[in-house]
Amino acid sequence: MRIEDPRPWLSILELKVSPVMLTVLLAGSMWLVARHTTSFAMAPELRSGLLLVLAGAGGAVGMAGVWSFRKARTTVNPWRPQASSALVASGIYRWTRNPMYLGLALALAGWGLYLANFYALLLACTFVPYMSRFQIRPEERALREAFGNTFREYCRQVRRWL
Repeated sequence: MRIEDPRPWLSILELKVSPVMLTVLLAGSMWLVARHTTSFAMAPELRSGLLLVLAGAGGAVGMAGVWSFRKARTTVNPWRPQASSALVASGIYRWTRNPMYLGLALALAGWGLYLANFYALLLACTFVPYMSRFQIRPEERALREAFGNTFREYCRQVRRWL
């Protein structure tokens, strides 16, 4: 059963902001917010360690996704999901359907913790719902059209984020 979007006018935002650009915009906004609001207490070593771990894990997860796409010789262009020439379900895609976006989310979480600011972390949390609605849903529509039941079965087996 398909549920209709109660706000169809929001579809004008679909596939408009690249995931990397959104990440850069959010990271900059997080920095601005952190500069003008109170931070919470966290040892500088812990802040740096969390940033390195989360950004490193995010980079590894994201690059594993890019590598899998390159290996399958399909597009990584976020604006043209209909150009996908293969359904990638191996490698990192056995555990998450969106490792590139998951990697960016992890990096933003690390940045928010590094900034040690509650409001910056809240901004980081906007990445997942925005990506789910305006990037991933349109991509999934295109993949359902291109790969039909194979994609539906893949979605039943592998979670969208983790």
